[in-house]
Amino acid sequence: MKTSTKDQVEGTFHEIKGKVKETAGKLSDNPNLEGEGLGEKIAGKVQKKVGQVEKVLEK
Repeated sequence: MKTSTKDQVEGTFHEIKGKVKETAGKLSDNPNLEGEGLGEKIAGKVQKKVGQVEKVLEK
């Protein structure tokens, strides 16, 4: 698997995982879990973008 594709897949995974944590934190009124989820979601979006940029540069 190319690095760009791997980054996109892992980024999507972290984005979804972060969204779940963020929602769980909101539902359980746990600001720490909510913040952790938000951070992971943002990191996933960044990693996904890095993969997209790498894919463009590979061509």
